[in-house]
Formats: sequence, C-alpha cells, structure tokens
Amino acid sequence: MLPFDPSDTAFIADPYPRFAQLRAEGEVHWHPGLGLAVAVSHSACSALLRHRALGRIWQDACPVDDFAAFNLLHRNSLLENEPPKHTRLRRLVATAFARGHTERLRPWVNTLADQLVDTLAARIAVDEQADLLKTVAEPLPVEVIAELLGVPAQDRHLLLPWSHTIVKMYEYGLAPDKRLAAEAASTEFVAYLRELVEQRRAHPGEDLVSDLVSVADADGARLTSDELVATAVLLLMAGHEATVNVVGNGVLALMRHRDQWDRLVAEPELLPSAAEELIRYDSPLQLFERTATAEVEIAGYRLRPGEKIAALLGSAARDPEVFTNPDQLDLGRSPNPHLGFGAGIHYCLGAPLARVEVTAILDALRRRLPELALAGEPERRSEFVIRGLHTLPVTA
Repeated sequence: MLPFDPSDTAFIADPYPRFAQLRAEGEVHWHPGLGLAVAVSHSACSALLRHRALGRIWQDACPVDDFAAFNLLHRNSLLENEPPKHTRLRRLVATAFARGHTERLRPWVNTLADQLVDTLAARIAVDEQADLLKTVAEPLPVEVIAELLGVPAQDRHLLLPWSHTIVKMYEYGLAPDKRLAAEAASTEFVAYLRELVEQRRAHPGEDLVSDLVSVADADGARLTSDELVATAVLLLMAGHEATVNVVGNGVLALMRHRDQWDRLVAEPELLPSAAEELIRYDSPLQLFERTATAEVEIAGYRLRPGEKIAALLGSAARDPEVFTNPDQLDLGRSPNPHLGFGAGIHYCLGAPLARVEVTAILDALRRRLPELALAGEPERRSEFVIRGLHTLPVTA
C-alpha cells in the first residue's frame, strides 16, 4: 500500500489527515510510487534539510537532447547545486540581493497591493463577486519579480505563462506533451533573459539583474551568463509560485476561520505573525527532495549514496510535537518554526521579499475589504508538490 496517492483528488483536497496517520506510524516511510523515502515529522524533515550528506543533486531531464534549455536552467541554479559551486553562487547572488532591493521595493509593493485590492473591490461592486487569485494574488508577485529584475512593462505578461508551464516539470508522472511544453517555455525564457542580461551589461540600472552582472568575488570571479539566466528564472518561479499559493491558500483558510479573519482586521500588529502562520498552515510547497551523497541515517532510516529522500513540508508543519494544536489556524502563533522557506544552506534567499508581498496583500485586504467572504467553492489545482488554487471567488 502506498503511503499516499499524489493523484487522488480527495488526498489533494486535504492531505493533512493522512499525514497525521503517517506521523503516528513512523517518521520516515518508503514510497514505491515516487521511488523515494518521505519524511513526515518536523524533526526528520528539519534534519534532512540541514544534513550535509543529503544534497540537491541535479539529474538532467531525459532524453537530454530534448530538454537542453530546461536542464541548463537547473544545472546552473544555486538551488540545484552543492558546495563548492553552491557556495560561490549563493555568495554572489546574496551580495547582489544585499544592495537594498527588498527595502527599495517595499513602498512600491504596498502601493501595488492597494491598487490591486481596489480593482478587486471595484469588480465585486459591479459583479457581486471576483476572483481574488486572478485579480490580486497572481499579478502582484509577477509585477514584483519583474520590477526586481528590471523587466520592461510591455514584456511582463510573458513571465507568468512561462513560470506556470516550467514548474509542472516538478510533478510526478507528467504527461509527455506537458514535458515538451516546459522545454519550449524554458527555451523562450532563456532567450529572453540572455537579451535582457546583455542590455544590462551595456546599460546598467538599479535592478537586480544589473547588480548580478556587476557583482564579483574577491578574486574577480563573476556569474556566467548561464548562471545569471538560471538565477533570474529561479527567482521568478520560486518567488512567484510560492507567494501566489501562500496568498490563495491563506485567504481561503482565513475565510473558513472567520474568527481569525476578524482578529486580523481588528489587530494589524498581527500581520507579521499572520504571514508566518499562513505559510505553515497550508504549505505552498509540499515536497522537497534530497539525495544522499554518503551513508546517512534520518530518524532511524538508512540511506546509501544515490538514494533519495523527501521532506513532506506540509506534514512537518502539522507536527504536534512542535506545534500546539497544529490543525488550528492561529494568527498569533509564536514561536512558529515552520520549514516553509527551507533550512540549511538552501534556505530561501527571497524569504524577506516574500514576507513583504504577503503582508502587503493581507494589510490591503483587511483595510479595504474587512467584510471579505467566499462567494463560492474555489477550484483547487490538481498537482500535489505545488499546492494551490486555480480560482478563489470572493465577495464583500
């Protein structure tokens, strides 16, 4: 029997009861369908994310000749590499990020959130309901990442379709036509970003791409063109997909836990802890893989070199050994040691910016639409690894 079926619609709708059963049975389970072990406790997930004998070892999509662009993006990504390459990439990218980009964007993000929520309110006024996902949750992170990278306004409509198509490759058992579509999107994205990088080499601006072009190690080493492109794509896919789904999953949870929504409306000082709790409560990324580079043991489960294990982040986030009343949404929860941004050397570099985005949206919603409510049943995405919604109809 499989620990869980990632294609089962009932499981996708609510995986948390099954996760609780798995935690009661043990901390790590072999999943023959996925071909890897899955860790379900917070302790085991935290250990595997931090263990230096468990790395992100990229394996090319095959046949290799059919996935040249997709593989290029991942071979050169700091997320898919280990030291010493990861150390060099992260140092350079972190140095570029440290040039004040998050604080530079904060007031702009707050203004954008207000504008998008005003648009949502206007559509509700006309049609009595509107899709919060399409009107607010999806456009804001795309605009933010585009602004961060310096993508011209007339090109920003290209980014979301590319991201949605590429990230489907992270699901298991993907159909061949969707795999080919992911490669086509990767090819277009790589070509676009190569041109953008060359423009920034010739005409630097205040954007992150300009800083990524100029940043150098103490010995003068810089990011290669492939690394620059891979970094930009990673920022879009990781930053966009995570923020959209934190907002979508989170607002849905708030609408279903009215006491917590009313609490947020009345207590704006809860915004920072609310963002953390929404990330914990319904994780936008459910599974994150590692590969053993040496013999290693996690919670009594032994892995040999080359064997894979995954952290089930959604299960770790509901572990009663760490979180009091874990199935309860509590916007004031503290401490809240969720693993939503990862842990160890692969901890998310964009976490500060993601927090700015989520709190800006929550703040705009609670100020401008305090009577926000569901206008119908949302449509959930069918994927397991990236957990989110297709629609979120609301009224006010």
